[in-house]
Order: sequence, then C-alpha cells, then structure tokens
Amino acid sequence: MSWNPALDPDLPKGDAVDAIETVIVPRARDIGGFEVRRALPAPKRQMVGPFIFFDQMGPAELLPTRGLDVRPHPHIGLATISYLFRGRMHHRDSLGADQWIEPGAVNWMVAGHGITHSERTDDAAWTDPMPFFGVQTWVALPKDHEDRPPEFEHVGADAIPELEAEGKTVRVVLGEAWGERAPVSVASELFYADAVLAPGAAIPLPDGHEDRGAYVVEGEVSVAGEPYPAGRMMVFRPGDRISMTAGPQGARVMLLGGATLEGPRYLWWNFVASSKERIEAAKEAWREGDWAHGRFRLPPGDDAEFIPAPRR
Repeated sequence: MSWNPALDPDLPKGDAVDAIETVIVPRARDIGGFEVRRALPAPKRQMVGPFIFFDQMGPAELLPTRGLDVRPHPHIGLATISYLFRGRMHHRDSLGADQWIEPGAVNWMVAGHGITHSERTDDAAWTDPMPFFGVQTWVALPKDHEDRPPEFEHVGADAIPELEAEGKTVRVVLGEAWGERAPVSVASELFYADAVLAPGAAIPLPDGHEDRGAYVVEGEVSVAGEPYPAGRMMVFRPGDRISMTAGPQGARVMLLGGATLEGPRYLWWNFVASSKERIEAAKEAWREGDWAHGRFRLPPGDDAEFIPAPRR
C-alpha cells in the first residue's frame, strides 16, 4: 500500500500545497508547571528570515511562589524580544538595564559580542495569581554585527505603530510592513507583527520580504481554504501573494520574516554564531566566570547567582 500524504493532518492539501512550504507543529515541554511550545528551530526549518528561535510561553496562571525565575545567563550573536499578551516580566542585564516587560511593549536586547540577563516575576507586591502569555523570539545577527557591542532598547506599547481596518488590528513590532516602520533599531531587513483578526477578517502578508511565516497564537486561520489551528507555524513560499482568513472565533497571529542571512547559524545553549569557533570561545568565557574582567558581566542588582553552562 502506498503512503498517501493527504492522510497526514499536518500537511496542506489542495491549493495550499502551492502557498505553504512548511507547516511546523511546535514541541511542547513543561518547565515546572509552565508550558513552553518551541516552533523554531525546527527539523525542517532553522530560520524564517533571520528569526532563529520562537517560543510560545503559556498561557498559564503564575502564583507568587511559583513565577518565572530565570537566573542570569549569557547570549552572543543574536537579539531577543519577549512580547507579552498578558502578565509582566522583570528584565535585568549586564548593561545595567532594569525594565519590566508589559503587554504590547518591546524590550529589544542586542547581544552582539556578549550580554548577560535575567528574567523574573519578582514583584514584592504581587499577591494574586497572574495570567501570563506571550512569545519569546531570537533574531540571528548578520556576520558584520556578531561582534558589535551589546545594546538594550525599550519601546512602550503606545509607541508601536498600529493599523486598524476591516476587522483587523495589526501592530508592527519590529521592522517594516504594510507601509509602517517600528521605532526599534534592527540590524537586517525583517518584519514582526501582532495581528488580531475578527471572525472572517482577512489579512495579506507583506509581499516585500524574501521569507515569511505566521504563527497562530489563538483561534484559527485558513490559507487557500485549509484551516490551521492555534499552535501552528506556516512558512510560505517566497514571492507568492498570500492572504489568511480568521475562523468563526477570530484569531491572533504573529507574522514574521525578512531577508535570509548569508548562511546557516550554529546554536549551542543560548549562543548563536556563524562559526563553531565563536561558540567555543563564548563557552570558555562563560565557564571561566571572570565577572570583573572577562567577556561577560552579571547584571547589577542580580549578581548573586547565575546559570552554569551545560557540560556538553
């Protein structure tokens, strides 16, 4: 008996075969009562444009005694954004940034040659359960930005460009799309947007970018008549004109993409680099633990502990 790909529920059928290159079903893992779903990197796709890491965090309800408690840890060769729909999170880094991440705001941290940060929900006034839901994304840096000095930029939710028409509200979080440009400074051509769609509302993907994808956060969308539920990432063929339509309950979708980089990237733990040698050098620098004179520092005000490098 021949294998029929139409029997696989994760493969597009009909006209959607021409529109969608890959459908990614995220891997779920529990980190102490808190579920994370990882869409990137995936076996068939390391990146969408320069986006190399995409985690859905929650939805969850965090207790004051069991919130997020991510100790200081290092990054190189990337920029990070934690974008929240609900809840809040405390960011501290080795540049001295001390900033709460609120829903709709952008905390853009460029690691470059090396940065250390922590992520916690450590508000002493927090006494009630807190709904928590968001996505954390890494963007790989171009080769000529891998060794740049680290930077941190915060942009409040009210400064993010917002488009509203025909049953959809779209916020351009990073880069440029639909004629709007986010105020955050990026190192390569990309776009990242948060789209909330009313039932039956349709949205075209921006067609000026080489690589494009969409992650369904809530609800359901259809592409070429094929439905895709929450927790699916679709990666589209370059150059095609693509539109997606929200299902009967509406949808929330993160849209992402941009120009592809000069080549693949190596990943190890929290490090991204264009060569294995860069990864090895960062490993050794973190393991040395010379916080006063070495490559990495610990965040001021959060320097009593750190996450050791894995022994592999």
